[in-house]
Amino acid sequence: MAMGALARYLKWFTSEVDRSLAGFLSNVLLPAFFFHRIMTDTKLSADLSAWIPTLFGAGLTIFGFLFAYATAISIGRWFGLDTNSRARTFGLCSGIANYGYIPFPLAEVFYPGCVVTLLVHNVGVDVALWSVGLFIISGQGLKKSWKRIVFSPPLLSVAVALVIRQVGWNIWVPRPILSMTDQLGRCSIPIGLVLSGAIVYDCLTQVDFKNAWKPLLLAIAVRLVALPMLFLLIAKYIVTEVELQEVLLLQASMPAATFPIVMTRLFNQDIEVACTVVVGTSLIGLLTIPFWMVTAAAFLGF
Repeated sequence: MAMGALARYLKWFTSEVDRSLAGFLSNVLLPAFFFHRIMTDTKLSADLSAWIPTLFGAGLTIFGFLFAYATAISIGRWFGLDTNSRARTFGLCSGIANYGYIPFPLAEVFYPGCVVTLLVHNVGVDVALWSVGLFIISGQGLKKSWKRIVFSPPLLSVAVALVIRQVGWNIWVPRPILSMTDQLGRCSIPIGLVLSGAIVYDCLTQVDFKNAWKPLLLAIAVRLVALPMLFLLIAKYIVTEVELQEVLLLQASMPAATFPIVMTRLFNQDIEVACTVVVGTSLIGLLTIPFWMVTAAAFLGF
């Protein structure tokens, strides 16, 4: 992200390419990443019961989107979310926790037994992001957006890969296809971070800091207080598997995810709100991540 910001500052990476690069990332690189990950990871099981974390990942992320968007619509005008675009952007960015860049390293250090469960859980998060999240940020009604959602390349790649994996056809996928999706998929995360850094740089040079605290305050209440409490209650009173409890503990501790900044740019929504939520909760996360991890561990009896 820092390199993306530096490239923008030095004008090596201009804003004119943001939308086309975001489109390439969403339509090519991410689908390749999802397809290859599901198709080749030996830790993923064909047993349907092993995909329960996927249902939790999808369900809780969808609830997060709807809760954040409903909050923005109902009381957002008192927190600077006075347009439909700002409300939609808030709903997308505040509704989804960081589910890759931060929790995976933390899982490997503190809860190594849940790494595989976290991977399976994140398949559901990806499905929610490219269905309900896409619907919210696109700014179109269901009549106009359902085709875009159903036929979005990331969602299609996940669906196709899951079907192939479940019926056992993954061993027949040609090696050149796996090689291509592997190499393209490896580009997705660094390109997404570089693009996010460039967009964040633009925001930090243009953001209205006098009023930015308003949506950030609401994002703190939603992303860093309300949703973590819900996740932990579900982990304690509904979930029985220790590994899934550990995943929910990590997700409850996370700030907003980074990639929604790119989706916001792709669909021409409010970049200022996106950067305020993502950057603001990430910085505050330096304090709230350890707080929630310690508090949650005590609450869950770890």
